[in-house]
Amino acid sequence: MLNEFKDFIAKGNVMDMAVGIIIGAAFTAIVTSLVGDLINPIIGLVSGGVDFTNNYAVLGGDVVEGLSLEAARETGGSIFAYGAFIMAIINFLIIAFVVFMLVRQVNKIKEAATKAEEEAPVEPKGPTAEELLAEIRDALKANA
Repeated sequence: MLNEFKDFIAKGNVMDMAVGIIIGAAFTAIVTSLVGDLINPIIGLVSGGVDFTNNYAVLGGDVVEGLSLEAARETGGSIFAYGAFIMAIINFLIIAFVVFMLVRQVNKIKEAATKAEEEAPVEPKGPTAEELLAEIRDALKANA
């Protein structure tokens, strides 16, 4: 069973998947920063600083109106945080679009590289070993 496990781990697909997951986790930090630090502020500037995060409805409990979402949650009341959900959807759509654009560019680069390989001129092959030996034989016969 241990040998089967070693064979499974040593297969290329598993190793490729592991590398992909690790790179994906590292890439998540970059995309999150891109969205949070660059794109969301621009959208906020254009939309007049719209931020739905602190929009919520009180379903039960003693929650004072006008509190931030975190402060309202700390009171122990039952909170329907629809604003945080709306912002999560907006962030998801932005992240999905950014990832789409990156994948699109990578695919274009791969396609261009593949096209260049296909269009590369085929070098003529040299003579085979038999052809060389026949030429040597003929040359030796001519000189004899």
